[in-house]
Amino acid sequence: MADRNLHSSRGEGLGTFGGVFTPSLLTILGVIMYLRLGWVVGSVGLLATLLIVTISSFITFLTALSISAIATDQHVRVGGAYYMISHSLGIESGGAVGVPLYFAQALSVALYTVGFAESVTRVFPSLDEKSVAVVTTVLVALVALKSARAAIKVQYLIMALIAFSLLSLLLGRPIEQTEVELWGVAGKEHFWTVFAVFFPAVTGIMAGVNMSGDLREPSRSLPKGTLAAVGTGYVIYMVLTVLLALRADANTLIADPLVMRKIAFWGDAILLGVWGATLSSAVGSIMGAPRVLQALARDGVLPRWMALLGRGSGPRDEPRIGTTMTLMVALAAVFLGNLNMIAPVLTMLFLTTYGVLNISAGLERFLENPSFRPRFRVHWFWSLLGAVGCAVVMFLVNALAAVVAIICVIAIFVWLERRELESAWGSVRRGIWMALARAGLLRLEKVSDPKNWRPNLLVLSGAPTKRWHLIDLAASLTHNRALLTVSTVISDESAGAERMNAMEETISDYLTRHGIQGLVRVSSAPNPYLGAVRLIETYGLGALVPNTVLLGYSEEYEHREAYCEMIAGFNRARRNVAIVHYNTDRGFGLRRQIDVWWGGLRRNGGLMMILAYLLRTSLLWRNAEVCVKMVVPNEAAVQGTHENLTSLIEELRTGATTEVIVAGGRPFREILHSSSREADLIFLGMAEPGDDFAAYYEELQRRIAGLPTTIFVLASEDIAFEEILLPYEPQCTAP
Repeated sequence: MADRNLHSSRGEGLGTFGGVFTPSLLTILGVIMYLRLGWVVGSVGLLATLLIVTISSFITFLTALSISAIATDQHVRVGGAYYMISHSLGIESGGAVGVPLYFAQALSVALYTVGFAESVTRVFPSLDEKSVAVVTTVLVALVALKSARAAIKVQYLIMALIAFSLLSLLLGRPIEQTEVELWGVAGKEHFWTVFAVFFPAVTGIMAGVNMSGDLREPSRSLPKGTLAAVGTGYVIYMVLTVLLALRADANTLIADPLVMRKIAFWGDAILLGVWGATLSSAVGSIMGAPRVLQALARDGVLPRWMALLGRGSGPRDEPRIGTTMTLMVALAAVFLGNLNMIAPVLTMLFLTTYGVLNISAGLERFLENPSFRPRFRVHWFWSLLGAVGCAVVMFLVNALAAVVAIICVIAIFVWLERRELESAWGSVRRGIWMALARAGLLRLEKVSDPKNWRPNLLVLSGAPTKRWHLIDLAASLTHNRALLTVSTVISDESAGAERMNAMEETISDYLTRHGIQGLVRVSSAPNPYLGAVRLIETYGLGALVPNTVLLGYSEEYEHREAYCEMIAGFNRARRNVAIVHYNTDRGFGLRRQIDVWWGGLRRNGGLMMILAYLLRTSLLWRNAEVCVKMVVPNEAAVQGTHENLTSLIEELRTGATTEVIVAGGRPFREILHSSSREADLIFLGMAEPGDDFAAYYEELQRRIAGLPTTIFVLASEDIAFEEILLPYEPQCTAP
């Protein structure tokens, strides 16, 4: 795409005056100036109108500053606002604004030509309004098809007509004895209602931005031309406001939309100005819309079968195919007739573009990425103030239309994100996440907070395909809310960074394809057991470290000592441990029954209850029943134990049931097998590693042989897990 736009650097493009200032100013000095400014002055008075013009122009001025900042940092190509946003916030954000922006401009062509036809038929009633609109739309498109330069030449003529009409108005005279209304109430209209009617008058700066691909030096022309157009438009509106207030009564200004025709030295000059304004706006839209469409097609935002729309014609790469497409859209809108219901949504879409442009510039400046080095520097506060202003105005103009516009933009963003488009450029979004991550890490307390505790899991899965059950279980425990890291230790310390990076990328892609949100860590060590301990000791950033290790069991006798020493290492590092003894024949069964063998709420018991609750509230285990089981020595202890246990479990609010089992002299292994043989998952506590932990672990293996999938839990973290489960009762301390 860049090669097709090199004409900009060869001196063949448009200059500041013709490419930016002219189309921008002509869109600002439009129909509202001629047909609605008098109504605004009559409705709210002189001072209020000056305030409306100032606030409106200020919002546009802030947006122009943002455009200037972005334009002097980037080599702005075809697409204008879409190009700027997509190269700042990403292709999804750019496309989400670019698609609605194209349709807004395409339909604006019809809006202006229908308005032109209405004014012509008032002067020449014998003409058919729809026919005039169709002919005008086709002629405007033919001018644009010829070339952008031809369209600019036509706009020079239109600018001359508007200038002549304004001169005639300046040389005119009062039409009646006037008492200036400083804060008028003649129209009895609310200030913000009138503001909403006037604001679209100053939203013409996008006309110049859309010509970015045809400019000789976009980085110089866009700031100068856009700011000059905003300033010139502001001065003209302020002068006209005073002029109208001095030369006509408030009631006259409200009653006659063409009151300027009566005030002007030569009345028909105003009519020429109205026609020139509508035609110039139509020409600006018919030039801008195809260029946005061309950029969208070239970047792959549009479906592949629409790639033809990205082609350019001639030495200046003009989007003639896109112009033809825009003509068809505009003609369809003309034949539909009334665009009054569409117009508010069009205004919303333009304001949405302004808002996102301000956000783009503000975020770039706030993050201060080294890659953002604009010649025209604007403090981020002013850009974000402009974004807030756009949002406020959207809802003041039409709250329903604002909601519709926002929904459209969000829907397109989601659609583009699901398509997983790849762009050749970066975006500021990574910088946003980096800033948020940094702020969060610096604010995380070193000491764990029971209220916000979650199992940040480090899964020692090795190759995911071999122990997928561990990752599956981890995803159910984290609910995509906690940190999940899938790790692999390569038993080869000579493994280079390139090999480990390639493995990380492969595993990450595999997780993404299976819908798992998690990080991947590959490390090397002489053996996987030592490597896992090293990983626990070094992995993490600040207070954000894995607090729980999830791993598979080991029945290999020759590795028993190393495996148990690894568990002891995890415990010394104060990491919780969950060892999954996976039954390969039964897997997780029907995921209907979870047995928790209870030894009390503290330490292991509290952590097991939390893990069981997290499983039960996950999508895959949502139908599971958690049963808390406790063994007592004889019948005499059953009633009291059952009442206490049931009361406690109800207070925990985990939805678990209880069962008290009488040992009656039976060993625990027999009770365990008898009671939990039909369970789908079993939780058992594990003692802290001691002097002969390997023998203890071997006994655990014999105890659960033949049982369904079982998880041994060791709570090592310095946190009171019972505080996570029990209701918090605040205590007041006397000062």
